Amino acid sequence: MDSVTQIALGAAVGQAVLGQKVGYRAALWGGIVATIPDLDVFISMGGAVADFTYHRSFSHSLFVLSLLAPLLAWLINRFHGQYEGLSKHWFMLVWLALVTHPILDSFTIYGTQLFWPLSVEPVGIGSIFIIDPLYTLPLLLGTLLALSARQAKWGLRANQLGIAISCLYLAWGVIAQNWVTEIAKENLAEKQSQSQVLVSAAPFNTLLWRVLVMKEHSYEEGFYSLLDPDRQIHFKEYPNQISQLGEIEQHWPVQRLQWFSKGFLKVKEQNRELLLSDLRMGAEPFYVFTFKVAEIDNGRVIPSEDQRIEEVRSEELVPNLLARIVSRGAL
Repeated sequence: MDSVTQIALGAAVGQAVLGQKVGYRAALWGGIVATIPDLDVFISMGGAVADFTYHRSFSHSLFVLSLLAPLLAWLINRFHGQYEGLSKHWFMLVWLALVTHPILDSFTIYGTQLFWPLSVEPVGIGSIFIIDPLYTLPLLLGTLLALSARQAKWGLRANQLGIAISCLYLAWGVIAQNWVTEIAKENLAEKQSQSQVLVSAAPFNTLLWRVLVMKEHSYEEGFYSLLDPDRQIHFKEYPNQISQLGEIEQHWPVQRLQWFSKGFLKVKEQNRELLLSDLRMGAEPFYVFTFKVAEIDNGRVIPSEDQRIEEVRSEELVPNLLARIVSRGAL
């Protein structure tokens, strides 16, 4: 999730654990600690694909963060020497602020390596977009009310209510995603298709869902709104030059992207370069993560140093997607 949401979650958790004992300091430290996992973006992993696929790895590991929690809690406890007998409470605050960060991230589509260093596939449920105000606002409002209550019990209850509402919204996203997945399977059954299918939340909401279908030499994209009057999904098919990878399938960036994207890759030749896009993040024709992995010379595919390509963004894409919630003609 975005940084504001992670800070809001950490602050809410901190306030719930220690707000009644140390006041605003609980929310402050909760918010600070919750940002720590994302500091890995300032560490170079040695290449564009490595930077992309090692983000949310060791820094988001439940094992690593659980080992880090006692040290951070001890430092904070030493800093606040005026409070005695709270070492266990500080540990609980720090541990919860740390581990709820990657757990929340795992509900987005990116892919979070919760169990690093185990070679387990990244967790990317895709039931919530990376920014969703309906998840974040209850946390912010509950924390602010708790801080303004000056340790009154009604403030504690307001904060707990904010956390509960956000948790229920997460659960709602999973339920809605499963429902749309069943609808997608119905549509594909009519086509007698056994293709790989991905259903993920569209930007900023859980009413509109993007359905991606991978085929042997192409992929299909469709959108379904929970406000649609029927259970029909209209797909558009796009070519995919996946056969171009045959000569470079052992090239590390290619292998890594295939693993990280779970096979949802777009392959295209452009200006004598072979580009790979992670189809999970974005929508036609723009994808957030596109990488050059090879060059084309007289029909030969030659592996090259991986490089991230900044594609031209469509300013109308997100407004059109949001309009699609209530109108099928928006896309």
